[in-house]
Amino acid sequence: MLSLFLPLFLVFLFLGLPIFFGLIAAPGILLLLSGQERDIVLLYRNVYNGMDSFPLMAIPFFMLAGEVMNRSGITMRLVEFSQAMIGHLRGGLAHVNVMSSMLFAGLSGSAVADVSALGSMLIPAMERQGYTRRFAAAITAASAIIGPIIPPSGIMIIYAYVMGESVAALFLAGIVPGLMIGLSLMVAVGLMAERLGLPAATARPSWRARGHASLHAFWPLMTPVIILGGILGGIFTPTEAAAIAVAYALFIGLFVLRSIRPADLAGIFVRAGLVSAVVLLLVGAAMAFKTVASLARTPEMLASVILGLSDNPLILLFLLNLLLFVVGMFLDAGPAIIVLGPILGPIFIELGVHPVHFAIIMAVNLTVGLLTPPMGLVLFVTASVSRLSVEAVARAVAPFLAIEIAVIFLLTYFPALTLTVPRLAGFVK
Repeated sequence: MLSLFLPLFLVFLFLGLPIFFGLIAAPGILLLLSGQERDIVLLYRNVYNGMDSFPLMAIPFFMLAGEVMNRSGITMRLVEFSQAMIGHLRGGLAHVNVMSSMLFAGLSGSAVADVSALGSMLIPAMERQGYTRRFAAAITAASAIIGPIIPPSGIMIIYAYVMGESVAALFLAGIVPGLMIGLSLMVAVGLMAERLGLPAATARPSWRARGHASLHAFWPLMTPVIILGGILGGIFTPTEAAAIAVAYALFIGLFVLRSIRPADLAGIFVRAGLVSAVVLLLVGAAMAFKTVASLARTPEMLASVILGLSDNPLILLFLLNLLLFVVGMFLDAGPAIIVLGPILGPIFIELGVHPVHFAIIMAVNLTVGLLTPPMGLVLFVTASVSRLSVEAVARAVAPFLAIEIAVIFLLTYFPALTLTVPRLAGFVK
């Protein structure tokens, strides 16, 4: 009977119950009905224990760093830098949109923050340049999902915590996939430029203007250098790196750019605290959910089902991608990783898939799921920012979504794309 907790959770999800309550109610009800009252105490104790972790402190710190960066006007400097570099190309502002997302990913690690910060600025600007609102919204949504892939990444931290992997290895493994998605989108824009008559954003800037834009963007662009350099150099842990990122962001906003006043800090801390609380509650609930999965022997049962379908790892990886794509339609990446990672990870690692490679397959696939209806969060935020319907955004983003799915399959069947950078750095054998 206890094995029914996953179907019951899905029923709660379809009924509209918030994910946090579904994660703790489904196993709690079944434990009660099966007479395992003692395990109910263990279940709810694990909600707190799941959050009580030093590595997880990196999440609220990175959230706060991203909030400070947004508020300090750094987004505009990244856009200006991108426009100076590639804005003269045909479809220039669309290229700028993608490049800005790639740069912004190194600061916030959040797809929603990307859409909110860049979309509100670039979608109206693209309309004024002659792009349709649907195209502007589509490229904004498609490029936003690079945020959680290029480091620093909140979902990579969550995966590392749940599965016991190296945060540094996952951060490094996400660099090439993030760049591949961004460059693929830019190639698509270039191919569509002539057919759709996309305009160039600006005239080709002089090298003097490019240098000026680079100087303006210097301080923001140093953020990922400090974070990754400190972690890879062994100077500080990922959690300490997140705290350093907050200190650096505050230094830039208060003393270098002077775009933040001390009076603004209260609102910044409140917004970052609310977002962090939601994420950490989900982590705690999902860790408790994971405990019941172990009690019910769900990983073993699912492993026997999956291995019964085929003994060919290539076919099973294809089926894994299909499963994760469907899951991504209904669950946010963080909860999905915590629930499914401990169940699916051991199965595919046993089949010979490298743990870091599997982590990237899962993280990228579920992140792309943010673009898919009916529950894709990026679709809803983009619709709100662009004042279009969710259905209109979903239809417009479909060609870019197909490109990103193709990238997922490349990453799946060519492990070197994921493992080369962390292997060269000595974090993967």
